[in-house]
Amino acid sequence: MASFTLLSSFSSTKKNTRISSFSSSSTASSLYRTSFAPKRTRPLNSVINCGINEPANEKPNVPIINDVILPTFLQAKCSENAVTRDNTKLNPKLKLFSGTANPSLSEEIAWNMGHELGKITIKRFADGEIYVQLQESVRGCDVFLIQPTCPPANENLMELLVMIDACRRASAKNITAVIPYFGYARADRKTQNRQSIAAKLVGNVITEAGADRVLACDLHSGQSMGYFDIPVDHVHCQPVITDYLASKKISSNDMVVVSPDVGGVARARAFAKKLDAPLAIVDKRFQEHNHAEVMNLIGDVKGKVAVMVDDMIDTAGTICKGAELLHEEGAREIYACCTHGVFSPPAIGMLSSGLFEEVITTNTIPVMDRHYFPQLTVLSVANLLGETIWRVHGDRSVSSIYQ
Repeated sequence: MASFTLLSSFSSTKKNTRISSFSSSSTASSLYRTSFAPKRTRPLNSVINCGINEPANEKPNVPIINDVILPTFLQAKCSENAVTRDNTKLNPKLKLFSGTANPSLSEEIAWNMGHELGKITIKRFADGEIYVQLQESVRGCDVFLIQPTCPPANENLMELLVMIDACRRASAKNITAVIPYFGYARADRKTQNRQSIAAKLVGNVITEAGADRVLACDLHSGQSMGYFDIPVDHVHCQPVITDYLASKKISSNDMVVVSPDVGGVARARAFAKKLDAPLAIVDKRFQEHNHAEVMNLIGDVKGKVAVMVDDMIDTAGTICKGAELLHEEGAREIYACCTHGVFSPPAIGMLSSGLFEEVITTNTIPVMDRHYFPQLTVLSVANLLGETIWRVHGDRSVSSIYQ
């Protein structure tokens, strides 16, 4: 049977690889690897410019903004509390475990926290059944299980449930399911007769498995938090993306934030307020699942840089049809921004067709090498999630991170 074992994230004898992206200029499409020893020998708010080496194995790698470059809204917060997070020994009751869905993000989170990932063995039997065994005691501990329910959604969801059950049976004091991407979130209401509300079902299953709290990033809709009968900390990744856009120094007079549908107006309005830019809305009508027909545009984009904002990009039909309309209306450049890059076929072909100047997403879902295209930029949310975990563990306010 196949097995997957996660030991501590880093060790003094092992260097980990990070990938860095710099700007949207002509050099941004050249991707390079750089290695560094993850030691806490510098201030948390320091900026590191990685050296440029040859591409590793001659394979394209998705650019990830260096995880030690903190968004401005997090720099002061991390500096204030740095003295309380020296290493794992100072916080023996805090345990971090990673599933197999996105181990690289889990490692980044642990490193940014100055902590180590707990030892866990996850196996797949020949018939597909999942086996989980914790390799260290969690009795009386505050346990955080990092596992997005990204594709394959059912496989990763079941793995999360088995991990929660293993911790509950090992007498963990508190179990928090850290779900950077919450699958089934789109099934949050009945739009037609005899439909299920799968988001509520999944919430019930996670609760019944033994989770005491859920920490999720940018849920598809706010009401999804109400589908859980346990506390939910909703992490907003918007500041990570807006800080990156602000670094491009595009004049607010030349920029317009565009919502690709009416349902995302609140999200786009928050982006527009942060960037001090006007708002436009693409009005579309769904014909069937994952297919959309653009109807018209509300707002003015002529001669401007349009920033399209959504919580996720799945097949990319909605955002690409919206981009075509924006080009027809005279938009100078178009940026596509989302928190969750699902990128189901035929998304990659559509996003790389030249409609967009840049496609910006985060690493809540791991981006495979085969999903790479030159316009893609991936921002790390490891700092944000690490800060949130510390605050939950310390019974401190999470909302104050954004203030």
